[in-house]
Amino acid sequence: MASEANTQSSVMFQTSDKAEEPGHRKLGKLTVKYNRKDLQRRLNIEEWIDEQLHLLFDCEEEDIPELEIDIDELLELSDEGQRLRLKELLQECGKPIEDFVNELLYRIKGLRKMSGPLKK
Repeated sequence: MASEANTQSSVMFQTSDKAEEPGHRKLGKLTVKYNRKDLQRRLNIEEWIDEQLHLLFDCEEEDIPELEIDIDELLELSDEGQRLRLKELLQECGKPIEDFVNELLYRIKGLRKMSGPLKK
């Protein structure tokens, strides 16, 4: 037993060649690529779209026809292409959609497209 007490384990730490700046943290992929302001703006637009669809179709969420307005898809299109796509998606709506289309196109100006894995 005396010999066991004399053998001690030791822990060695390796230091990297690069000295890290104090206080520097790695950010998650999402917040590096899109800052919090961009993400909040996108969320606000999506919530606004949901509210407007309830008003346009004048019904509860479960009664709205199968409809998905993909912001990233719209961002890939020209201004005229965006208008045509929105009119195509909203063709079943009985109410005038021009104000909704104009407001949505105004709100998405300057947004950046999200890449595949980050998109929901």
